[in-house]
Amino acid sequence: MRFMIIIKATAETEQGGMPSSALMADMARYHEALDRAGVLLDGSGLQPTSKGWRVRYSAAGRTVTDGPFTETKELIAGYTLIQVRSRDEALEWTRRFPNPRGEGLDAEIEVRQLYEMEDFAGVDGVEQFRDLEALRG
Repeated sequence: MRFMIIIKATAETEQGGMPSSALMADMARYHEALDRAGVLLDGSGLQPTSKGWRVRYSAAGRTVTDGPFTETKELIAGYTLIQVRSRDEALEWTRRFPNPRGEGLDAEIEVRQLYEMEDFAGVDGVEQFRDLEALRG
C-alpha cells in the first residue's frame, strides 16, 4: 500500500522561505528512518506557486494561468511517498512526521492512499497502464 504524506503550504513556504537547520535535521532523520525501514519511495519539497502554473480545462479548451496562487490552504509545499503493509503502519509513520513548520507552531499534514492497479480491475484502458508499469519494472 502506498501513501502520500502531503505537507500543506503556508505563507512562509509561498514566499520561498527555507526551513530552519533544526527542521532540516529533523526531516533528514525522519527520512533516513523511513529509508532504513525500506518504506521510503520518494520525498521532496515544492517550489512556491510563483514558479508554477495551472491548466484549466473547459469545453472551450485549455487555459494556462501562471502563479502565484493566493489561497495557501489549498496548496502543497512538499510530499513524502511511502510503501507499507497496512493503513495502521502508514498512520504510525505519519505520527512520527516532524512538524513541517517547527515544534510548537500550528501546522497540518494530509495523508492519502494511492490507487493500485488492482483498484481499476474491469475498467477499460487499464491494460495500457499495466503495460507501462511492466516497462518501468
